[in-house]
Amino acid sequence: MELLITIGAVVVGILVLVLVLKLLWRVAEPNEALIISGFRARSSPGAAADSLGFKIVTGKGTMVIPGFQAARRLSLDTRATSLQVSCVTKQGIPVAVRGVVIYKVGDDFVSIANAARRFLDQQNTMNDTIHELFAGHLRSICGGLTIEDMIHNREALTGEVRQSSADEMSKLGLVIDSLQIQEIDDNSGYIINLGKPHAAAIAASARIAEAQRDQEATEAEQVAEAKKAAAIRDSRIQQAGYQAEMDEASAKATQAGPLSEATARQEVVVQETRAAQLEADLAEQRLQSQVRKPADASAYETRTLADAERDAQIARAEAHARETELSAGADATRVKTAAQAEAEATKARGDAQASATRATGEADAAAARARGLAEADAAQARGLAEAKAIQARAEALSENQEAVIAQQLAENWPEIVKAGASALGNVDQMVVLNGADGVSELLTKALAMGGTGLGLARSLLTSMGEKQEPAASNGAAPVPLDLDKAP
Repeated sequence: MELLITIGAVVVGILVLVLVLKLLWRVAEPNEALIISGFRARSSPGAAADSLGFKIVTGKGTMVIPGFQAARRLSLDTRATSLQVSCVTKQGIPVAVRGVVIYKVGDDFVSIANAARRFLDQQNTMNDTIHELFAGHLRSICGGLTIEDMIHNREALTGEVRQSSADEMSKLGLVIDSLQIQEIDDNSGYIINLGKPHAAAIAASARIAEAQRDQEATEAEQVAEAKKAAAIRDSRIQQAGYQAEMDEASAKATQAGPLSEATARQEVVVQETRAAQLEADLAEQRLQSQVRKPADASAYETRTLADAERDAQIARAEAHARETELSAGADATRVKTAAQAEAEATKARGDAQASATRATGEADAAAARARGLAEADAAQARGLAEAKAIQARAEALSENQEAVIAQQLAENWPEIVKAGASALGNVDQMVVLNGADGVSELLTKALAMGGTGLGLARSLLTSMGEKQEPAASNGAAPVPLDLDKAP
């Protein structure tokens, strides 16, 4: 029992001691300083003479005897105060300067002691004091500066203000963490007007730059549009070229019919010419054997020359037609290409169609000309062959009239006798005297009429030969005599 009482007494004594120590012990927070004054309050080691008479404790605890000592706290936190100062510059222009001052109590014992003596019971008035202090220095410094200096060199302005207020701040135990000049305003518009030239220059530069960018963009767009138009033009030109080739092929296919017809006609004409020549040759074979070979040779030479000339003319006509067709195609292609480079595909196709139509017409015209030339050459060849044959017979008559006449009369003797006997055809009844002698006399007279025809033919040939000789000497063509048609 006594042990328990003893233990309880000890515990109570400890609790009382703890409570007493808690009441007597004071601890300084990291952001504050304890200012202890009263009985046996000794100055901190290293403190200046101004701090004598009270004790400064930071960052630790100390014993404070109630009734004999007093402990108060001084905040070491950062404080901020706004500055709104109206001042006049060196130029006499009133301005309003707005800024902010960030300050605190110094960390050293001298600064704490100075701040404790001045602000320990009036810590809420620090901002007003700092405002009045810096307002005075700011007015003084701004009075010696121009607006341009204040605007362009604010660091120098804040530096001068901090330097001029350093002594006062040190005496107050305060230090400046930051001083910033936020705004400089004037009611006269000086600052606004001061920036207008630069703003105008910047605006002008901006407009110039914008105009240049717009110009570059426009040029780039124009180049892009030009490339696009060129691509479209090239595409349309190629399409029109393909269409023109198709039209040209179609035109050639269309021309193939007339050209083949003209070629067939030329073959027909050639065959007709050859048939005419064969007929001429057949007629020449009826002449006497001694004149046939020279006549055949002459006719063959004439026919060969005529054929060569005709073939040459046909070849020239075909070459001319081909040249005309190629020239027309080249002209159409050149016109079509030029038109396609300048116009759109529709106009190019129209020009190509027109060129193809024109080429077709020219080719048709050339084919018609070729057919006409071939027919004319064939007719000329037939005329030349007939003329040669007639000339050959004329020459044969001039060389051997008797033989030719005799041959013709021999070949046509039945017709001649028939024609002579036709005079007796209308006689219903005829009385022949002298019997057989009378019949013989009648037949002799009929035959004499044939002989008379033979003599008449000879005389006619002789007179015509005499007429042909002067005409031949005058360059005139001899008049042919067709004995087959003689009466």
